[in-house]
Amino acid sequence: MSHSTVPRSSAEATTPVKAPVASGGATGSREKKVPDKPAFRLRFRRDRLLILMTVPAVVLLLVFNYLPILGNVVAFQDYDPYVSDNGVVAILHSPWVGLENFQQIFADSAFWNAVQNTLVLFFVQLVLYFPIPILLALLINSVVRPRVRALSQAILYLPHFFSWVLVIAVFQQLFGGAGLLSQLLRQHGFDGLNIMTDPSTFKFLITAQSVWKDAGWGIIVFLAALASVPPDLYEAAAMDGAGRWRRMWHVTLPALRPVIALLLVLRVGDALTVGFEQILLQRDAVGPGAGEVLDTFVWWNGVRNQDFSYAAAAGLIKGVVSIGLVLAANKVAHLMGEQGVYQK
Repeated sequence: MSHSTVPRSSAEATTPVKAPVASGGATGSREKKVPDKPAFRLRFRRDRLLILMTVPAVVLLLVFNYLPILGNVVAFQDYDPYVSDNGVVAILHSPWVGLENFQQIFADSAFWNAVQNTLVLFFVQLVLYFPIPILLALLINSVVRPRVRALSQAILYLPHFFSWVLVIAVFQQLFGGAGLLSQLLRQHGFDGLNIMTDPSTFKFLITAQSVWKDAGWGIIVFLAALASVPPDLYEAAAMDGAGRWRRMWHVTLPALRPVIALLLVLRVGDALTVGFEQILLQRDAVGPGAGEVLDTFVWWNGVRNQDFSYAAAAGLIKGVVSIGLVLAANKVAHLMGEQGVYQK
């Protein structure tokens, strides 16, 4: 029996037919070649200049930030710095007391008073201080004339370079018992005010000083975020009929949202640190009942009273709680769709 054959061209006749390659049990799928990762020696040679540039910063962090963490061991000791002239030897020869210092702290009413004052100051500053740089940045960004914008930014940023001694001296001249406001009230037949020594208004005084000194720094951060917003978005919103408030709500604020979330996480993590130098300079004027916070509590017991173990235990509690606040705030930022301090 004869079979008929179909004639083929010379190209088809000479070209071999490739069989499909099976990968992972699926016929016809092609293998994906993963690029090889450069060897460590090659990557080090490529990035050696960058690594050398970061070495000083890494050394500074190790020496001044991470190495002192080992000193927290005195929180579990009855540390006596006079055992030896060498601090390390004094730590090794100090007796262990376990959790005794922590038990005394939790039973100390002065510690809980410092915690209460710290949290009250944090919430007041979070409500009254945190939104002000955002509002001022939006206001400055809406100014059309560049010279007026630059002058306003420079005036608001200037107090950031003042020391807390100078800031408190300025407020003393304005709101103290012999200040300008009190003299003006007395000239018109009213009683003078001494806001600087009033415990009931101390938290608002601290917040006002922080706003005047550091609001300009926050303005720069938010203005830098606003500078990255493409002008096309504003033009498109204007063509769609959006007014100034609509453009601010739908274009400007969404652009600031990642920065706001990041700074809010950092602010929550820094909740137990409300300004050591600022409050220490004014603590005696209002008394420890209103002016004692955790930082001044640690300083007063550790430096003034020479009870280093007790102060170290209080500082260790503050550090652990602050880490927990950072992690919790960062988790909330992730749930809101923001990156936070670090990614998921």
